[in-house]
Amino acid sequence: MFVVDTKGVLLASGGPSSALIGRDVSEVLGPDLQASFKQALSVPEGQGIQQADYRWQNWNDGKVEHKHVFYQRVGERILAVGYYLPRATPEQARALRNKAVEALVKDETGTLKAINSLQGGFLQDDLYVFVVDLNTRRYVAHGTNLRLINTDFAKIKDPDGKPVGVPILQMMAEQDQGEYKYRWKNPVTGKVENKHAYVRKSGHFMVAVGYYSP
Repeated sequence: MFVVDTKGVLLASGGPSSALIGRDVSEVLGPDLQASFKQALSVPEGQGIQQADYRWQNWNDGKVEHKHVFYQRVGERILAVGYYLPRATPEQARALRNKAVEALVKDETGTLKAINSLQGGFLQDDLYVFVVDLNTRRYVAHGTNLRLINTDFAKIKDPDGKPVGVPILQMMAEQDQGEYKYRWKNPVTGKVENKHAYVRKSGHFMVAVGYYSP
């Protein structure tokens, strides 16, 4: 949690940014973030809780990551609290895909049911599994959107209308596993982002898991 006054001076902080207490925070912000910060400072009192997204250094790992913040003006002060949005790594994406493949081999029906239950260990923050029957080309499992079940994967396109299903199916017709990049909605951020999918055959199924990057 942190508190700034309406001029942007940091008054209190529960984290490492406490080193900036007494300073105008805008001095250490980039141009884009400066504009958003000034806009937040100008919100009149009585507008309730506001929300914003920005990129900031996560002191736990030293990386600049996506952060979601809730803030509210109270008198001449603005109180804010935020959290970092989790982003999976390529290694985690491949591991979850392999886990799903191994589970399908052992228990096909149970694994598909577990994926579609949105639980069962196949949904991890922004990572999820989807499975397509290569014989019918239709989704048989999806970790976040059950409305896609029985949908023809070949007809799937990204938000800009670029084909996604067809090129992936073509790739899998020639090899047992591969990678494909496209644009897709991140279930955690709710925004369309770059997605890197790792795809692998398991019998007549195609199993895929992808990670997102802004």
